[in-house]
Amino acid sequence: MMDNLRTAANSPVLKIVLALIILSFVLTGVGGYLTSGTGSYAAEVNGQTISRAQLEQAFQQERNTLQEQLGDKFSVLASDEQSMKQIRSQALERLINNALIEQYSRELGLSASDEQVKDSIRNIPYFQTNGKFDNNKYLELLNRFNQSPDIFAEQTRQNLINQQLVMSFSGSEIALPGEAKLNAELLLQKRTVRLATLELKKIQAQQEVTDKDLQDYYARNKNSFIAPEEVKVSYIKMDAVDEMDKVSATSTDIDTYYEHNLKRYTQSEQKKYSLIQLATEAEAKAVLDELNKGADFGKLATKKSTDKFSAKNHGDIGWMEADSLPEEMKKAHLREKGQTSSVIKVPNGFAIFHLDDVKPQITKPLSEVRSEIEKIVKQEKAVDAFYALQQKVSDAATSDNESLAAAEEVSGIKIVTTNWFDRNNVPAEINFSSVIHAIFEGNLVDGQGPTGTNSDVISVEGDRAFVLRVDNYKPETVQPFEKVKEQVIELVKRQKAEKQLQIESERLLAALKEGKGEQALKDAGIHFGESQVIQRIPQNNVLVDAVFALPQPKAAKAEYGLAKNSLDDVVLIQLDKVTPGVVSGEQIKSMTDGYQSEMGNAMLESLLISLREKAKIKLGHIE
Repeated sequence: MMDNLRTAANSPVLKIVLALIILSFVLTGVGGYLTSGTGSYAAEVNGQTISRAQLEQAFQQERNTLQEQLGDKFSVLASDEQSMKQIRSQALERLINNALIEQYSRELGLSASDEQVKDSIRNIPYFQTNGKFDNNKYLELLNRFNQSPDIFAEQTRQNLINQQLVMSFSGSEIALPGEAKLNAELLLQKRTVRLATLELKKIQAQQEVTDKDLQDYYARNKNSFIAPEEVKVSYIKMDAVDEMDKVSATSTDIDTYYEHNLKRYTQSEQKKYSLIQLATEAEAKAVLDELNKGADFGKLATKKSTDKFSAKNHGDIGWMEADSLPEEMKKAHLREKGQTSSVIKVPNGFAIFHLDDVKPQITKPLSEVRSEIEKIVKQEKAVDAFYALQQKVSDAATSDNESLAAAEEVSGIKIVTTNWFDRNNVPAEINFSSVIHAIFEGNLVDGQGPTGTNSDVISVEGDRAFVLRVDNYKPETVQPFEKVKEQVIELVKRQKAEKQLQIESERLLAALKEGKGEQALKDAGIHFGESQVIQRIPQNNVLVDAVFALPQPKAAKAEYGLAKNSLDDVVLIQLDKVTPGVVSGEQIKSMTDGYQSEMGNAMLESLLISLREKAKIKLGHIE
């Protein structure tokens, strides 16, 4: 299938339709928006650099998105170093994947025009008021996430390119309507059930325990009642954000960055073309003869071109730069506006090209991008200052290993001292796995207590770092029985209740299957509730899975089963009726399209795996 895609991508028509066209946007883009001049980087992908500052931009954007979605709950996520590290790693993976897709798309000649990008942005529901694009909403969102219109446009363009690849893949795979219909009927199937619940909590409340039960459980499970080791620590926290207020971008800095990155702010010359494609050379020569006699190119394209996509637009195939032109168009040698080519042989027939218009090369003036460059330069300086600060603090903490006083003096950052805490209740500001590891598993404590040494500089997510020492230490101990007695009582009661619940539920299920369930349920003090209809979707839980795992009732005889709910209660299930799903033609079409989309996404994932296997990817500094 990939070979077929490559063959199709080499068609001049596909190259023309999907050629790289840049109009009003001069995109600095994800591929080079924050390329650092310092030589440091987060990754290199086939020689294309992803800078540390670029990764930080992507990471911060992801954090902002999550904060917007989670609200107050985000602080819990932000305090977990592993979660932040995972988000940063995912951001880098996306940047690497984007670079690979971008490189592969250029190889195939795939792109999205600026008009497509603009239309896509204008059609985003969030940016609309009363069905029309609202520029204020658009700018408000970009400001909220500290993102420029150029960057947002480039990300939108990349999404459109990815969609083209997915469409190419999904168009080459077929989901059979019969298969889609069968699956839709199963998904939309309805089952009529009655449920009866044996509550664990009630059975647990009925349990009696003896002192011997409690003592025996405590003796067998002493390791479950260990009071963890505790520490008091002192630390100095360094944060790259704090360095932003200490750096500035001079006019010279901005001028130098602009000069070194001029290509990023330059839009190359672009030409707008039209096409008429014919099946035979004779037909093409006849059409060319009509054109030479004064016939209208657009009208002839609409009437006679075999390329239906461009024919609908009077032959228009859009704007292109010289680097993105397919070989067939280069052979046309069109230089001046209004020129028409001779007949050109192409794989799918014969073509005539027309140069509709020319736009000269345009470079954005420094005045237009000055504020954007100032942010970039400041961010790069802040990151460099942050790493320089870490080195100074590390040297001071090493030279004076008996306290953090020297590190405090060189950094100008006050030492913070904590109260007692264990590894499960770490103060939020230092609650990162690498910090916890250094405290409890490094060389800061031993069997005798604190070693009296300072840690190395510990880097964590969000461009923060710590140096710390353990001031005091309590080893872990087994908590005495009397302190945990109430906890042991509840554990023993629950253990007994779970055993009784299992025996009771299996007994009742057997009685139901034997036709003796009515009296058995009455004796147990429970009964089946009213009939209810359960569908497989949108629900997704153990009870629903158990209902749909039961065989269909035969001869009007109910089927019975067991399941547990979220409270660990046991639910008895009486399945009375199965109603097949009713599927419309539109639903079958929708599911078929869904299958094709899934297959296309799977193919895109396979493509990325293949590209990564062949790519030269070098990871740099990402924290």
